[in-house]
Amino acid sequence: MTIVMIMSKLVFVSKGKFKAQALAYFRQVQNSRKAIVITDNGKPVLKMIPFDEDPESELALLRNSVLEFKDPLGAVGVEDWEALQ
Repeated sequence: MTIVMIMSKLVFVSKGKFKAQALAYFRQVQNSRKAIVITDNGKPVLKMIPFDEDPESELALLRNSVLEFKDPLGAVGVEDWEALQ
């Protein structure tokens, strides 16, 4: 039995089903521009995403996502580091 799960806008496909229909999944990613996650024994192992000529487009999702950053040149996680000592 093959299971294809759709969770949070990602399509999960077992590696056995992917192997049997790889070209169809390539076309699906190419046409829909949506990623597919290939699983092995139910665990995600590979994410197939559509190719994009513009590397800046991947960063577009992060634009305006930082609400406040007081000291961009300061150390990050100093308190966490001290707690691990």
